[in-house]
Amino acid sequence: MAEEEKLKKTLGFWAVLALSISSIMGTGLFFGAAIGAKYAGNAVIISWAILTLVSIYIAACFGELSALFPKTGGVYEFSKQAYGRFSSFVIGWIAWLAGNIANTIMVIAAVNYLFDLPAFSQYSSFWIKIAISVFLILLLNLVVLLGAELGAVVLIFFVGMTVSVVVALSFKGLSLVHTSNILPIFTNNSIFLAVPGIFIAIFFLIETFFGWEGATYLAEETKEPEKVMPKAIILGTVIVAVLGFMLIFVLLGAYGPALQKTQDPVNQLAHSSFGELGGNLIGITIFLVLIGSAASGFFAMPRLVMALARDKLFLSQFSAIHPKFKTPHKAIFFQIAITIIMLGMGFGSYNVLLSLLVPLGATLYIFVMLALPILRFKMPNLQRPFKAPLGKILPFAVIAFFLMVIFMWAQKEQSAVDLLKLSGSFVLFAFPLYFLVELYYDPKMITDVHDLFSYFTLLTERISLPAHVRKEIMKLIGDVKGKSVLEFGCSVGTLTIPLLEAAGPNGTVYATDFSKNDLKITKKRVETKSWESEGRIYGRISILHDFEHMSRLHPEITYADAAVSVGVLGYLQDVKKVLKEVRDILPAEGKICFVEYGDFFHMIPNVEWLSKNSIIENVFRDCGFSVQVIRKKGLFWNYIFIYGMKYGEDVAYI
Repeated sequence: MAEEEKLKKTLGFWAVLALSISSIMGTGLFFGAAIGAKYAGNAVIISWAILTLVSIYIAACFGELSALFPKTGGVYEFSKQAYGRFSSFVIGWIAWLAGNIANTIMVIAAVNYLFDLPAFSQYSSFWIKIAISVFLILLLNLVVLLGAELGAVVLIFFVGMTVSVVVALSFKGLSLVHTSNILPIFTNNSIFLAVPGIFIAIFFLIETFFGWEGATYLAEETKEPEKVMPKAIILGTVIVAVLGFMLIFVLLGAYGPALQKTQDPVNQLAHSSFGELGGNLIGITIFLVLIGSAASGFFAMPRLVMALARDKLFLSQFSAIHPKFKTPHKAIFFQIAITIIMLGMGFGSYNVLLSLLVPLGATLYIFVMLALPILRFKMPNLQRPFKAPLGKILPFAVIAFFLMVIFMWAQKEQSAVDLLKLSGSFVLFAFPLYFLVELYYDPKMITDVHDLFSYFTLLTERISLPAHVRKEIMKLIGDVKGKSVLEFGCSVGTLTIPLLEAAGPNGTVYATDFSKNDLKITKKRVETKSWESEGRIYGRISILHDFEHMSRLHPEITYADAAVSVGVLGYLQDVKKVLKEVRDILPAEGKICFVEYGDFFHMIPNVEWLSKNSIIENVFRDCGFSVQVIRKKGLFWNYIFIYGMKYGEDVAYI
């Protein structure tokens, strides 16, 4: 990667700790106690204790993995090392999906909480909530765009508010605590009968700790990540666990069994402890705390997209680094769009989104836990700056824990099967997405797909390469009568017939392609046209199949007067190498016309280097061509016409 594409190492321990706390701390810190108490009663405090122990161990596992592979991809990077390309893409997709759902939950929870406060309830309306949510998404992403250092300062501020508000509520609320409200913990005097309720409560509390991976996405921007990451992730988990225990203890002690029926116990506790004005101030602070947690997600997610793009598992444009701010700006803009879409889909459905998030998060963490023992066996000699205890055994216990939590919830929740199916469908969407990405970059898959859909290409040629585009190409290439023409990528012969006719009986067309089926169709069409014609009006044709078409010009072609290509440049593995080979077979001032498809369905962007005319012109000039670039709109996509000539030192730039 070039120097200008690298992220700056600007983050120290305190910034990463702040990010860890913000990433890990979910809405369950403030809302989980009441929801969990509905299922576990006073034993919700046991649920929290179990969850704390498991969470600290998970943090230790993330600490080992992030120290072992301190790169931007985080969980995607661990998975790539443990499982390989396809599996790591699926896991990266799940991480991205879960992260964006979590960000949306945070924004929804924060805005709803604000307008539930007595001071703001009169202004509550759906459209006002949506407008404020969109504004917050834009504002937080602007902070993320402006640089990691500014984002770190903002996160430290939010974490300071988090600790302050929970400590203030807990200590002030101690005066309302009565031990009779907490004891007995097991109201039916049976630990065994309480177990299902404890695990179901964990299901609704566990989101509080989801986000161990958040800090790992910024490993590349962290100073001494091998030392900082494990400490920050583990300490961040412990701090969230302690804050949660303090709040649950006070809420249980203050409300007892009534906690199960209390709509907003934290808000009530704030008003009971600090009065109307103080309660509203605490409520606004909690709103800001939740926004801070969303900010940490917005901070981290673009780094995951960037890591996928770097490995060509996502559109390469999203690996771009802003030259001034040194942040993945295109990935950030993409994130803004996705978050706003999710906001529109899920606003007002906090419980549904939470029920979608937990199975997705559990799936993600199961794969991460499994990666630890796999890497212990797969890479035993790799230096590990930090090691989680019993790393070959305990991760399997954590996996069993996640499965038990999901199972207990599914037994109790009537809509669990439907929600699990919906979560599963989101995961399954990764499969066709992977296929499309591979089709975008992998030469072998491109060839296989072209072979498979050759006849479909033939049937749709009037759409993919309409008559007016063919006419424009022939006009730009000029008079080729009696000359030899290279058609680099002839597909099913849509342009081959007009080229043979233009070359005339004394001309030659060299038609090359990577698809055998496409070439068979081309050959048959040429033979049919020649047989149907009166006299010899078509030029000679040399049809050449080339397995390495994406990386070279066929070696049998040593001379051509002109070169034409349609829809191939975007697939080339080494564009400059191929263009230089084309230049070498052309005479001085030999003409070229390359046509590319751009902005497929006016949504999917071009291959990065084809996105700007100036870049295209420079690439061709570096390879010995003087060209102009014209873009013309089409029905389903745009057409990029690149035409000009081979130039010598004395030929002016067109």
